[in-house]
Amino acid sequence: MSVLFSLKNIEKAYGDDTLFSELSFDFKNGEQVGLIGMNGSGKSTLLKIIAGLSLPDDGEVVTLSGHRIVYLAQEDKFDLELTVEETLYHCLADQTLDDKERHRRVNQSLGKGNFEDPSVTVAELSGGWRKRLAITRAFCLEPDLLLLDEPTNHLDIAGILWLEQMLLSARFSFVAVSHDRAFLENVCSHTMEIARYYQGGVFKIQGNYRKFEQERDKYLEAQAKKQSSLASKMRREDQWLRQGPKARTTKAKYRLDQAEELRKELSEVKARNRQTARMDIDFSGTGRQTRKLLRVHNLTKGFKGNTLFSNITFELGPGFCLGIVGDNGSGKSTFLSLIEQGMAPDQGTVKWAENLKIAVYHQERTHLDPEMTLRDALNPAGGDSVNYKGRPIHVVSWAKRFLFMPDQLDMPVGRLSGGEKARIVLAEIMRQPCDLLLLDEPTNDLDILSLEVLETSIKEFEGAVIIVSHDRYLMDRVCHRMLYLDNTETPKFYKDFAQILKARAAREKARQPVAEKSNKQPAKPAPAKRRLFSFKDKYELENIEEKILDAEQQVEDFSEQVQHPDVIQDPALLADTCERLEQAQSLVQSLYTRWEELEEKKAAADKAD
Repeated sequence: MSVLFSLKNIEKAYGDDTLFSELSFDFKNGEQVGLIGMNGSGKSTLLKIIAGLSLPDDGEVVTLSGHRIVYLAQEDKFDLELTVEETLYHCLADQTLDDKERHRRVNQSLGKGNFEDPSVTVAELSGGWRKRLAITRAFCLEPDLLLLDEPTNHLDIAGILWLEQMLLSARFSFVAVSHDRAFLENVCSHTMEIARYYQGGVFKIQGNYRKFEQERDKYLEAQAKKQSSLASKMRREDQWLRQGPKARTTKAKYRLDQAEELRKELSEVKARNRQTARMDIDFSGTGRQTRKLLRVHNLTKGFKGNTLFSNITFELGPGFCLGIVGDNGSGKSTFLSLIEQGMAPDQGTVKWAENLKIAVYHQERTHLDPEMTLRDALNPAGGDSVNYKGRPIHVVSWAKRFLFMPDQLDMPVGRLSGGEKARIVLAEIMRQPCDLLLLDEPTNDLDILSLEVLETSIKEFEGAVIIVSHDRYLMDRVCHRMLYLDNTETPKFYKDFAQILKARAAREKARQPVAEKSNKQPAKPAPAKRRLFSFKDKYELENIEEKILDAEQQVEDFSEQVQHPDVIQDPALLADTCERLEQAQSLVQSLYTRWEELEEKKAAADKAD
C-alpha cells in the first residue's frame, strides 16, 4: 500500500505557543483517519500543512506526486450570489475537463447532495445546507485525499447521517478532524490523536473510536506506571549520590551518567503526564429530593400556522436526564424556552415544583460581554475569590479548573475561542446550585476530553437534566430517555439513538409512496416542474443500469450455489442460499420497476418543459 504523505519531525509555533514539535507519521493510500486532539493542539494547522496551505517551521512534508488533495475548511467560503449549480461548475473551472465530464460531475454531485433545486442561490441556503454544499463541492473535485476540518458543524442529524453515507461509499482516502465521536466511530478505519502527553506527540491505532479509547487509556496508564517506576529508581540513585562515591572510578562515573539520563527521562515523562489535565466540571445540586421537579402536560407550540410539536406530556424528578433530539428547525430550542417559561405554549402547561432553581446553558452565549475580561467573566462578584459550594476558591485556581492560564485572566472575552467561551458559561452554571439543568447544545466547540468530563458531570448531577444535542455518543451515555421532535406528528420518547434512527427510517419509507404519487400529479408552475424530475432522480436513473447488472450477477451467483453439491447436502445452507436467491431476484424486479418509474417521470418532465 503506497504512502500518500509523510510528516518527518515537523514543528509549528505561533509566537511563544508551540503547537507541536518533532511530529512524525505516515499516511497510506486507503486509510480513513479520524484526527482528534484538545482545542489548541494544532489539528486545523496540521491539515493545512498537509494540504500545502501552510508551511511548518521545521521538518519535512513529503507528498506523493500526481494525487489531488482537497481541503474542506471549518468555515465555508462562497460567492453568495451564485446558484448551487453555478457553485459546482465554478469549482471545476481550473481543471482540464471536457464539457461532458464537467456536466457529469456536477449532475452527479447535485444528486448525491440531494439538491432538488439547483437554481437556488447560496444566499438562500440555511447554515446546514451551505455546509452540505461545501461537502458536495469537495466531493465534486474527486480528490485522492480529502481533509475535512469539523465537517459535522452546522449539520443536523439528517445531515450527519447523509455525510456518513457519503464517506462510507467514498473511494478516496480522508482525514477527518471531529469532536463527534459517533461520527468517528461510524466512518473511520483508523483513529489518531495529537497531544503533548504522547511520546512523539501522536498516538495512532488501526481501529474505530471505541477501540482507540481503550488503547489510549492503556497507554496513559502505562505512562503513569512508568513515571512511578522511574521515580522509585531516581530516589535510590539520589540516595547513592548523597552518600557520595569514595572514588571517581570508571564504574562510579558510569553510574553518575546513568543517573543523569534517568533524571532526564523522568523529567520528560512527568512533563508529558502533566499535559493530561482536564476541565473540572461539577454541577452543584441543591440536594432537594422532591419527586416531581417538573410536570409537563399536553405541551403544544407552533409558529405562523405551522405546528412544531404537540401533546407532549412527561414528569421529571431528581437523577433523571431527558434528551431532546431533532433536525434543525424542529423546535428544540423553543421547547427549552417553554420549559424555562421564557415563552408561553399554545396549549398545555409547564409546572415547576415550588421554589425550583434552574440553571440554563444557552448555545448562543450572547450574554457574554466581549469587552469584559476573562477574570470578570469567571468572577462577576469581583475580588480574588470565587464562591463555590459555600467555600472560597482563588480566581487563578478557578480559572485552571477550566484550562485557562493565569496570563489569560486580563484578556477580553471577545478574543477567546468558541471552546473557551463555552467553558466560561459552564463555569457560570457551576456556581449556581440548582434542581434542574437546561443544556442547549453544550457540546459545541468542546474537545473530546472536555466532552468526557461533561458526560461524567451530567451523570453525577443529583438534580434533573434536560439536554439538547446532536452528539449521539454523549446522548446515548447520559440520557435515560430521548424525546424526538419531527414536526410531522406527536413527538415520541425513545430509549436511545438506535431506536430513533430506526423510527426515522420507517417514517421515510412510509412517506416514499406519497412522494411518488405527488410527483405523478398534473404539471404545476415552474418550481413544481423542477421537483417532478429532480437531480436526485436524474442521478438515480444514470446509475440504475449498473445496479441492475450487479443484482443480476448476484442472481446468477446464487443460482450456481444452489446447484453446488456441498450446498445441496447441507439443508441449513441450502435454505439460506435459496432465501438469498429469492431476495436477489426480488431486488432485480424492484430495480426494473423503479427504472420504468424514473423513465416515466423523465418523459413527463420533458413534456412539461
